[in-house]
Amino acid sequence: MPVAVRDKVRAVSQDLGGQAALARLIDVSPSRVTRWLKTEEPDAENRRTVEALEYVLTRLLEVFDRESALEWMQGFNAHLGDRRPIDVIATGNVLDVMAAIEAEETGAYA
Repeated sequence: MPVAVRDKVRAVSQDLGGQAALARLIDVSPSRVTRWLKTEEPDAENRRTVEALEYVLTRLLEVFDRESALEWMQGFNAHLGDRRPIDVIATGNVLDVMAAIEAEETGAYA
């Protein structure tokens, strides 16, 4: 059974340490995240980003603690052509980010 987007927003917010952290990461207002949790559905682009974040964070939190995972998501990454993982996720290239996590975990050089 599919998981409701609202539940994914809640889970990602908790993984990131709160609604404000999610809002900062995907560049929306904190009130927007609050509305997603109460009454609104995210637009298609933000829904895809939240779903991708849920997928990536599940794997990333196996490798890093929460604070390090947040830094990793916002830092420039050589395995991603010196792009930030959050920006790559926003373009829909989740598999590239997953490969970068794997490379990070195994200590591969870019």
